[in-house]
Amino acid sequence: MKERLQSIKEEALQQIEDVKDSKTLQDLRVKYLGKKGQITEVLKGMGNLSKEERPVIGQLANEIRDAITEALDTKQETLEQAALQQQLKEETVDVTLPGKPSQVGGSHLLMNVIRDIEDLFTGMGYEIAEGPEVETDYYNFEALNLPKGHPARDMQDSFYITEELLMRTHTSPVQARTMNKHEGRGPVKIICPGKVYRRDTDDATHSHQFTQIEGLYVDENIRMSDLKGTLNTLAKHLFGEDRHIRLRPSYFPFTEPSVEMDISCKVCNGHGCSVCKHTGWIEMLGAGLVHPNVLEMAGFDSEKYSGFAFGMGPERIAMLKHGIEDIRHFYTNDVRFLKQFHQV
Repeated sequence: MKERLQSIKEEALQQIEDVKDSKTLQDLRVKYLGKKGQITEVLKGMGNLSKEERPVIGQLANEIRDAITEALDTKQETLEQAALQQQLKEETVDVTLPGKPSQVGGSHLLMNVIRDIEDLFTGMGYEIAEGPEVETDYYNFEALNLPKGHPARDMQDSFYITEELLMRTHTSPVQARTMNKHEGRGPVKIICPGKVYRRDTDDATHSHQFTQIEGLYVDENIRMSDLKGTLNTLAKHLFGEDRHIRLRPSYFPFTEPSVEMDISCKVCNGHGCSVCKHTGWIEMLGAGLVHPNVLEMAGFDSEKYSGFAFGMGPERIAMLKHGIEDIRHFYTNDVRFLKQFHQV
């Protein structure tokens, strides 16, 4: 039996030494050390040994089992290290190669225009005010001198949720809400950027959803000259110091008097071209002095306080500044269009 155990040891160690892969090594582990392995089979015959021989054979069997186990574990570690080195060799990365450039996005052109206007007005002491896009009929119309049945509502036909809730048609409700919070005490000096919605047919110059920035300044002794000076500063900031403005009489229910502001055409410098329809002027925004009724409904004494308001569309400003001919480009998410203005 001793000779058989020694023979098994020599045979096992030699086979382990010659192994080239983990699967074969595992098969050898089962062959020699498993429940039906060769060492186990030899030890089944210990019942035929004398009492004196059993402990000697048992000790020898344990020593051989330990030797084979150690050889298997050592070989397993050697194979794993070899596999790792081979993997590292195959997956070697040349760190001197140039990396793949990652695409860096940028702000949307409309956001750039809005932030530019916000920076201008916050520098003049205005605060940025925001309000809900789902608005009540009262704040969207009635608080702005547009009672139910007023014909001017037709120009701002909207998406109604209920008879009293709708998607706001302008950011003017933010002005009404802000004035209410001041409880009749001035000054109120805000600009209100945000999305607005109107039931309109989409084309090159119209969209059912667009952005708007409105401004409001309410205090004692606010005059039309204050409004004109503010609009002149805005036009020169957006389109250059050589731009001129003109104010034309207009009508808005929430201002009195009301005006439309035009800027001199930057393409022809006011001489007349196809861009300005040969007038030398391009319409830009609407404005006016706050109607006394609007002040009174917000709790302000119209005999003591006055103010001006104005509203503009960032889309129109962006189209004028960059020669964009279709408002739909802003909303179709065509990266080819948008990335042209990442550095603007």
